[in-house]
Amino acid sequence: MAKDKSWDYFFEIYEKLPRQGPGDARSTLRALDLLPALNDSQTILDVGCGSGAQTIDLAMATDARIVAVDNHPPFIDQLGRRAADLGLEDRVKGQVGDMNDLPFPDGSFDVVWSEGSIFIMGFSRGLASWRRLLKPGGFLVVSEFCWLRDNPPAELWEMFRDGGGDVGDVQSRRAAVSPNGYRLLEDFVLPSSVGWWENYYVPLAACLEEFRKTHEKDPEALDVAFSCQHEIDLYRKYPDTFGYVFFVMERRE
Repeated sequence: MAKDKSWDYFFEIYEKLPRQGPGDARSTLRALDLLPALNDSQTILDVGCGSGAQTIDLAMATDARIVAVDNHPPFIDQLGRRAADLGLEDRVKGQVGDMNDLPFPDGSFDVVWSEGSIFIMGFSRGLASWRRLLKPGGFLVVSEFCWLRDNPPAELWEMFRDGGGDVGDVQSRRAAVSPNGYRLLEDFVLPSSVGWWENYYVPLAACLEEFRKTHEKDPEALDVAFSCQHEIDLYRKYPDTFGYVFFVMERRE
């Protein structure tokens, strides 16, 4: 049987993006401002960092040391180059790893941060799994997909179900916080104009156009491009129905 190349195609597209998911510096800093100021003796773990756009934002805004983990080595290489170009290589360390099996001792970090990637584990499972990594009184900050309106259209449900995503509304996410050992400090919706369009879907659409030209005779590649384009089209059709929400939490003892 021929090897399924869909993941290779996916990474070919996403390696060219400035961010591998919705996000923007202003939202990252808004979430960060809800935490006490971080000094050079404190540490942040950025889980599922991608090429590290938010990692760099955190490094520029704090004096903390940051360990950034992703399972795709080219993303870690990109982050390393960006950190070196900005003179941040002494405080920002990229590491290839699996978020399901993070190789750090209990209580290693003051903050665990994860933008747009906890869905890989599932929201509740991620909260439960990563709690051990926090020092007492530490903080967990994640952004996660949420339905923003009741009764989302069936075609949206179908898309996210087929993609294997952990779908839920804001209330169900809030309800998972306390049972998993945290206190919710605040949550807020990622703005659509910058976080979704300018920083994510606009560059993604440009990459898809180039990708389709490069692979115009490859049906499997074109299927991957179609799936990505379908998400963009549905967000354009239902812009207020789904989004990402930041959840800022404190570990309860």
